[in-house]
Amino acid sequence: MFRLLFIFCLIPVVMQAQNQPKDSLKLRKLTTEEARVILYKGTELPFTGTYTDNKETGTYHCKQCDAPLYRSKDKFNSFCGWPSFDDEIDGAVKRIPDADGERTEIVCARCGGHLGHVFLGEGFTAKNTRHCVNSISMVFKADSTAEKPKGME
Repeated sequence: MFRLLFIFCLIPVVMQAQNQPKDSLKLRKLTTEEARVILYKGTELPFTGTYTDNKETGTYHCKQCDAPLYRSKDKFNSFCGWPSFDDEIDGAVKRIPDADGERTEIVCARCGGHLGHVFLGEGFTAKNTRHCVNSISMVFKADSTAEKPKGME
């Protein structure tokens, strides 16, 4: 009986430990506008983001938890008003069906922060994928050894 009671008491502790990594992450304090987009799934106005026309080489990281998300070599100009990437760093981005049933939301796999949406089959690149990402959801870290972004030479 004691073992059974012990096991039932232990289950909530184990379940909480599985969900703990997000709680134990060091998260940046967000501005009101950053929180509107990252936490509440907002969208910044098109053609206003810091990284829409960024042509530097490096890596784009999550604004909230600093996880690496995208490499500049996968950035391309889709003329949509937001930074576009045709690939993400393996395991960095999670896809979730959007509440509208039409689109697929993309979030940081580490902290769950809203990044934007992913679109398939548009034909912009050979990978036929466009991650449409809010600049405000990212931080760019320059890397002098990274490759030039596609179509940005």
